[in-house]
Amino acid sequence: MKMMRFILPLVLLVAALPARAEVNIQEVTSPGGIKAWLVEDHEIPFTALELRFKGGAVLDLPGKKGATNLMVGLLEEGAGDLDSRAFARATEELAAGFSYDLSDDVVSVSARFLTENRDQAVGLLRDSLINPRFDPDAIDRVRQQVLSGILSDEKNPRDIASKQFRKLVYGDHPYAQDQSGTVDSVSALTRDDLVMAHRNALTRDRLYVSAVGDITPGELSALLDRLLADLPKAGPELPGVAALHFPGGVHVTDFATPQSIALFAQPGIDREDPDFFAAYILDLILGGGSFESRLMQEVREKRGLTYGVYTYLVDKEGAKLWMGSVASGNERIAQAVQVIRDEWQKMLDHGVTQQELDDAKTYLTGAYPLRFDGNATIANIMVGMQADGMPIDYIATRNDQVNAVTLDDVQRVAKRLLDPAKLTFVVVGQPEGLPAN
Repeated sequence: MKMMRFILPLVLLVAALPARAEVNIQEVTSPGGIKAWLVEDHEIPFTALELRFKGGAVLDLPGKKGATNLMVGLLEEGAGDLDSRAFARATEELAAGFSYDLSDDVVSVSARFLTENRDQAVGLLRDSLINPRFDPDAIDRVRQQVLSGILSDEKNPRDIASKQFRKLVYGDHPYAQDQSGTVDSVSALTRDDLVMAHRNALTRDRLYVSAVGDITPGELSALLDRLLADLPKAGPELPGVAALHFPGGVHVTDFATPQSIALFAQPGIDREDPDFFAAYILDLILGGGSFESRLMQEVREKRGLTYGVYTYLVDKEGAKLWMGSVASGNERIAQAVQVIRDEWQKMLDHGVTQQELDDAKTYLTGAYPLRFDGNATIANIMVGMQADGMPIDYIATRNDQVNAVTLDDVQRVAKRLLDPAKLTFVVVGQPEGLPAN
């Protein structure tokens, strides 16, 4: 669940910043030992701060599925001496913006604040992290929002497909469960459950911090201890690596809808694997490159079977997948699935061309500097780099690593990774020619 309040002037400040190809990152360590990456930018008097806590929804205790999600949704619903309305009013008066988000592996916290009232904004943010109120009326209100979302997802083919995919591929690992929980599990959550979820999820041992904007290393150092020093030092052990199940073939769930949704996947690759960039380029050529990818050309442009088909590498803490998705009319989805399987096999058998490799490199290296288009974006990229274990100079060396990939590298990695026998499709709809099982 994502709860967000951004103030318009703050958004405009972010959007107005020029794109930057060079990013000078400093590492800052507070007196209390909290580390952060900083990019100073004093052109505009505001700062973007990003926090990441590894753990996320997988930390839900047995029988308490959805607790972390509900807890995160309540972090801005009152803190310290301020109830929900007072907290929102104080945030708006400061022209600050806080957002709190959750994934399977991460709790994310984003903050935007002006230099002139940095101390007050940080005080509000600290209260939301250290002293959330979890008032009964707020719990009831946000719980109903979550329950409404769960009930809505039960009627959404894409959400049904995601749920079926998780069950099939992840087995009994926490990834198999929806992070929002179920109607029964969320309805049964108590305030004590939320307090425990808060204690387990927001801990210093799995914390990553980045900041970009009008703040010096000394100011950031002091901010880190004030904001985060009172968090619990350590949390519970994370679940281990998932035993992934890719039986191959097509697995259909019957659902009355004119258009079928298909998710497909096979084993992927670790971000730290030396072959990652070759795999990344391979994915771009196969299905990750918008209209220029092979799948988009074969499935959409040549045959008109879909508006879009995409592939992407998934790098979860406990699972590495090569995934994709496609939607098509019930009468055409079987053909779309077959074309995807054929292209998977063709790339395994014949690899890519030098022209495809050159075009992919040009796209990746040319588009990369455009990502650094504002303080908030840069802060988000930096905190992700830390969480993924990337070196501090990654931004400067990333394009060199892309350009270093050779045709032989891509062909070798295609042989190593592509596995048509394990390519598994989960289809939700009433597809003709694909019997339900």
